[in-house]
Amino acid sequence: MTILVCGSLAFDTIMDFEGRFADHILPDQLHILNVAFVVPALRREFGGCAGNIAYGLRQLGAPVRPVATLGDDGRHYLQRLRALGVDIDAIRVLGEHYTAQAMIMTDRDNNQITAFHPGAMALAHTNPVADTSGVPLAILSPDGKQATWEHAHQLHAAGVPFVFDPGQGLPMFSGEELLRLVELADWAALNDYEARLLCDRTGLTLAQLSRHLRALVVTLGEHGCDVWVEGTATRVPGEPASAIVDPTGCGDAFRAALLYGLAQGWPVLRAARLGNRIGALKIATRGGQNWRLPPDFDVQA
Repeated sequence: MTILVCGSLAFDTIMDFEGRFADHILPDQLHILNVAFVVPALRREFGGCAGNIAYGLRQLGAPVRPVATLGDDGRHYLQRLRALGVDIDAIRVLGEHYTAQAMIMTDRDNNQITAFHPGAMALAHTNPVADTSGVPLAILSPDGKQATWEHAHQLHAAGVPFVFDPGQGLPMFSGEELLRLVELADWAALNDYEARLLCDRTGLTLAQLSRHLRALVVTLGEHGCDVWVEGTATRVPGEPASAIVDPTGCGDAFRAALLYGLAQGWPVLRAARLGNRIGALKIATRGGQNWRLPPDFDVQA
C-alpha cells in the first residue's frame, strides 16, 4: 500500500549563524537593507519536502513513491532514494535543469532565512500523477504552483485521499485557489504562521476551514499541535527533545509520521502524537534526512 508524496526534491545548503538575526537587522532601515552574516559551519544535505517526507516514511517502514522532478545534477539523489527502498518510478529527471536548491541560514534562536531556486521543480507539472493503483493515501507538499494545482485535481479525480501541505508555497495562491485546494483535500497540515496566512487569504477561521476537511492540523513547534475537527480544536502536547540541534525538516518528519498513522487507519489524534514524537527525534539531528529511530522506539505506542 504505497503512499504517494507529491512535492520537491532539493539540495539543501545549510549554514549556521552563531548570532541573532534580530541584532543585525534595523527595522527602520529595511528599505536599504544590506547585511552579511558570517557562517562558520556549512554543509550540503539531501532535502526537499517530498524527499524528507519519503525518508521519514521509510524510517517508519512504509512504502512510498515520490512524484517529483530532479535536474540533471540530481542522479546521485535518485541513487540514494533507491538505496533507501523508495519507489522512484514516478520521479522524472529533466536534463538542462538544476535540481531545486535551498540555501538555509539558521541563527542561534532557530530563526531561518532561506533562498530557494526552484530549478526542475518549476516543471513538476510535466510529471502528472499517473499510477494510483494500490495507493491508499497521498500528500501534496510544497511544489511548483501549477504542479500543486494539477496534482490536487488528479488525486481527487482518482479518488485518492490526500493531505494538503502548502508550506512555503502558500503565498503563490489566491484565497479562492486555496479554498478550492482545501475543498479537494481530506486533511490539511500547516505550521502556525501558515495557518494564519491561510485564514487571512481565504477570509475564513480555522474552525470554518476545518469543516471542509476530515481534520486540519496546525503544528506549534515544541508546544505540539492543534487538531481541528468540525470546528473544534484539540491540543496534542509536544514531546521533549533530547537536544535542540537543527529545525530543518522537522515539519516534514512530523508529516511523515502523520501519513504513517493515517495510512494505518489510526485516529488523527494518535497520528498527530506520533508526529510530535518523530519531530522531537528529528530536531536533535542536523539536516532533514539524517535522523534514525532508536532501537527501543515503539511506533505503536
